[in-house]
Amino acid sequence: MNVTIENLAPCKKLLRIEIDAAVVDATFETVVKDFQRHASLPGFRPGKAPRTMVENSYGPRIEQEVKSKLINENYRKALADHKLRVVVSPDIEEIQFGRGQALQFAATIETEPEFDLPEYKGIPVKRESRATTDEDVTKALDVLRGQRAEFKDVARAVQADDFVVINYTGTCDGKPLTDFAPTARGLTEQKNFWVNIQPGQFIPGFTEQLVGANTGEKRTVSVDFPAEFVSAQLSGKKGVYEVEVVQVKERHLPEINEEFAKAFGAENLEKLREGVRSDLQNELNFKLNRAVREQIIRHLLDTVKCELPESVVNAETRNVVYDVVRENQQRGASKEAIEANKEQIFSAAASNAKERVKALFMLARIAEKEGIKVEQPEMVQRIHAMAQQYQMPVPKLVQQLEEKNGFGEVQEQILTGKVIDFLQLHAKVEEAPAAG
Repeated sequence: MNVTIENLAPCKKLLRIEIDAAVVDATFETVVKDFQRHASLPGFRPGKAPRTMVENSYGPRIEQEVKSKLINENYRKALADHKLRVVVSPDIEEIQFGRGQALQFAATIETEPEFDLPEYKGIPVKRESRATTDEDVTKALDVLRGQRAEFKDVARAVQADDFVVINYTGTCDGKPLTDFAPTARGLTEQKNFWVNIQPGQFIPGFTEQLVGANTGEKRTVSVDFPAEFVSAQLSGKKGVYEVEVVQVKERHLPEINEEFAKAFGAENLEKLREGVRSDLQNELNFKLNRAVREQIIRHLLDTVKCELPESVVNAETRNVVYDVVRENQQRGASKEAIEANKEQIFSAAASNAKERVKALFMLARIAEKEGIKVEQPEMVQRIHAMAQQYQMPVPKLVQQLEEKNGFGEVQEQILTGKVIDFLQLHAKVEEAPAAG
């Protein structure tokens, strides 16, 4: 076999492979004999038909099998001989094939990026020295109080901290806001809208102008939409709202006592505090741990410079775009709003995808060097956890993974996690003061 390699682009190569005519003819001989042993032709017992009849009857199939056998075997050998790590299926082009002549074919491939692994043991990271405080617990209990709050109507003028139910319509230069921002229907008109009378709520400067209003009163409220407003088309414009006060409500918070604790399933107030503190500490530990892991990945990304296979980056970019669009839709963003921001979404997704692909290649290389692998029990455990998360039977999830070839992605997630665990275990951690 003769192999020549041409570099087409970073991580993209053209392999030209030629196989001697003698090898081609020998393979034909082997395949014909195999067909002859299993051929079933009229008038002959299986395996007893003459060679000539077998070749006449199965000629196209014999040629196809010879070609596939030679291309597959020699393609794999060429990759192994030249230590090429291919990331996607090759594009094979047959150039010459037939009995008595050399087989020539070309394979366009994309390969893993070429880079030298940096020193990955002892990566310097900082971990904030933070612990859950009594103040944190008190704030969390206040949040729980808010969940049990009662709102009572009051027959007086609006005061700070009240909750007010209003009807409103908004305009800009005398035109509905939707003329400027078609997706801003909620900003243009609402009925029975609840708003807390605090600075910065809803639109900056809006709630302060309702102080002193009584139930049934109508007011004209003028606002300046901020430069970084959520609806970009309204940024920097002036809005005018016609507002009707429907109800004025006071919020009444429950006392933090034994009865309050039992309402949340705790044995007593002390147990509730202990549970809240434990939950807060677990959440804090997760955040601090995630920050350390992000520093490790960032160190690797900044240390290694390499080109990336285009097809892999493009595929990952599509995945990121899909995730971003889905998240925006779940938040209630309209198709029009997503379409208006598609360039920013794609640009951010492409950057994110490049870093993710680069990190995955580096982590996979570290796994290979350190002998880190994913064992079958780990796959089973992860699939059961996913089934519980998605609230579906395990067999149904397994079927979906099979249909979408998703087992590789699950394995990749587990492997990535194990490698980062390894790097974190060997990192050089410096305790740092808590950020202000």
